[in-house]
Parts: sequence; C-alpha cells; structure tokens
Amino acid sequence: MNTAFRFALLLIICLTFHNGTSHAGEPTKPETEQKVQDPVRLILPAIIYAVPGIETNVYFDNVCLVTNPANYVFDVHCARGHLQNERWTFTPEEKEVGDYKFTLNVIDQNNQIVSSQESRLRVVPQDAGKEKTTSILMIGDSLTHNSMYPKHVRELSQKFQGPALKLIGSHNPKKDPGVQHEGYGGWTAVRFATHFKETARTGNYRERGSPFLYADENGKPKLDFPRYCKEFNEGKAPDLVTIFLGPNDVYSATDETIEARTDTMINHLDILVKMIHDYSPQTKIGFMLPVPPAATQDAFSTTNGRQQTRWQYKRNQHRVVERLTSHFGDKEKQQIYLVPTHLNLDCAHNYPAKSVPWNAQNPEKTVRQNNAVHPAGSGYMQIGDSLFGWIKEVSK
Repeated sequence: MNTAFRFALLLIICLTFHNGTSHAGEPTKPETEQKVQDPVRLILPAIIYAVPGIETNVYFDNVCLVTNPANYVFDVHCARGHLQNERWTFTPEEKEVGDYKFTLNVIDQNNQIVSSQESRLRVVPQDAGKEKTTSILMIGDSLTHNSMYPKHVRELSQKFQGPALKLIGSHNPKKDPGVQHEGYGGWTAVRFATHFKETARTGNYRERGSPFLYADENGKPKLDFPRYCKEFNEGKAPDLVTIFLGPNDVYSATDETIEARTDTMINHLDILVKMIHDYSPQTKIGFMLPVPPAATQDAFSTTNGRQQTRWQYKRNQHRVVERLTSHFGDKEKQQIYLVPTHLNLDCAHNYPAKSVPWNAQNPEKTVRQNNAVHPAGSGYMQIGDSLFGWIKEVSK
C-alpha cells in the first residue's frame, strides 16, 4: 500500500467518525437529541378541576415518583391557591370562576429545576348543571364497592345546585337508596370485559359475572350494553360513565411485568369503551386515575398489603397513571376524559391508622397506618370531591 493510498484511506475513516457513525456503522445521535429522563417522573393532568366551596389539592408525592419527596422543593406558580409543605391547596370562591395557568417546578438541592410541567386550573361555576338531571354509571373495584365516594358525589350534587344525579347499576352493597353502581371488591378490567356467569347482576357479588355480559341466542356470552341499559336505566344510555380500576390489575406486578400487566388492562378498557360508545357515542366516559397507596410501609405489613412493598406498588400505580394518560388523554372530542383523582388524596393522613405500642418492650404508643390501598372515610370524600369537579365541568 503506497503512501498516497494510506493517506486517502485514513482521511475517509476520520470523516466517517466526524459525521457521527459508530464502529458498527450505526449513526449516533447528537447529544442535543438524546432524551433526558425526568428524574422524578412528574405527571400532571391537562386540567385540574375545582368548584367554589370545595377544597382542591395537589399533593406533591402523588404526582412524582421518588422515594422521599422531602429531598426536593416543589414550587407552584399559579394566580390562585396556597403553597404548603406537602401540597398546593385552594378553596375557590364563586368570583374566582375561570381558567388559570398552573406550573409546577421541582427543584433539587443545588437549586436547579429538574422537572417542570404546566396544567390549567379550571374553576367551574357552582351552578353548572343546575336544573339538569344526569345519569351516571360508576364502574370500579373495592374503592367503588365501598360506596362512600358515590354517596358523597350524590350528596354534593344536592348541596351545590346540581346536576341532579341518578346513579344507575345492579349493585347496592350498603342498601343505601339511590347509591347503585357496578363496583366489586377484587375486580379488574379483564373481569368486567370477559368473566361470564349466569349469576351476573344478582346474588353474592363474589359469585357474580360481569354485569354487562349476557348469553346470546346460542348461549354464548356477549357484551350487551343495550340490554343492560334496558334493565337498569329504562333503555337509555347513561349520560356519564366513570371507570375506576387499576389496583387489582397491577398490585403484584414488578418492574419486569408492569408493562405487560398494563397492556392487558388497557386492552380490556378499550373493549369496555367500545361497548359503551357502540350504543351511545355521546356518553362521556371519565377514567378516574388510580390513587396512590398509603404513605408508609406500615400499611403494607397488614392483611391488606402483604407480599408487596409500598415502593413497588407506588411504582406500579404511577406507571398506570402514565399509561392511562398517554392512551386516553386528549380524547375529549371522542367523549373520553381523564379525572385526576390521584391529585387530591392525602395519603399520609386520610388512610386508616391505629395506635399501637412501639414494640413488645416499650408500651409507649405510636400511630401506624394499617390499610395499604383503601382510604379512610376522609380519603373517600376527597376522591368524591375530585370526581364532582369533573361532573360539574362536563355538565355545563
């Protein structure tokens, strides 16, 4: 190989690497194009709903994924509300109806913004939906089965000038007049979409099949929403449907299985959406985003939290919120909405807890949370407050 040829070959190699080609011949992305991973995985909804006279909160631990939120500073920029240690909080007055820009910055110990997102605070008029009657079907798991937030929402509609809510459903576990729904402890999206039994809609809820599945003329199970509406709403489709699922779908998931579990959940949620909209395209469907668990590992040491750590379940729940937001977000024109129920729940103070000794040799008592995923009554009320804000908005 002569000197001129060696020089030309060397020049070609240098130009190739200068143009961003790796040893394997694959182009490398310029550093400015590399996607930077948000270190706290901040996730805010597009809209934060508020109603005059009802407290609205954004609890910072609920919108990020970090082991200790105290390691960061959360800084809200909004023309309304108050910034506190663990939350931004606001109880609007009627004169404050309107939209406000809402920006949340997350700052590290070096005083650098490591994450930032924008949302809109929407204060809905207290008389939104006044003199309207709105039918609503609530689909969910044990958090709906408990019936506390459905009852609270119904009471709010009576207190805050409507809309007059007609709750429809085959299930009324508390025998509370007017508080029907389709909420069952332990249920998943898969069960609602596929689990068929002849005992659906009656009897012990643990032995029921999906309330939406009926045997067709050949005896085969079929999702039949028109027939369901004929039985429970005089043949009319509900004006609103809420779906509040997730805990049972992904509770035991790991980082290795969470994507597959969430895929399965979303695939079956799509089936339920199609079932509803095939019969009634104008029905508004609100996906209530899964709420975070109790704030401490103590809650996961009890019967309702064994075989899982608080951190792993928080990771699972947060991922579901991310995936639901990605899949169902920005679909209002298709009558699909996200209800930011995950924002407003005080996971430190509104989950069940009891006073117990520090240990066997020290009778001095401390308070420990004792339920991992089921809030106390005060927590259910906060969930209902969030849902009611959305109901007001879509009833204007």
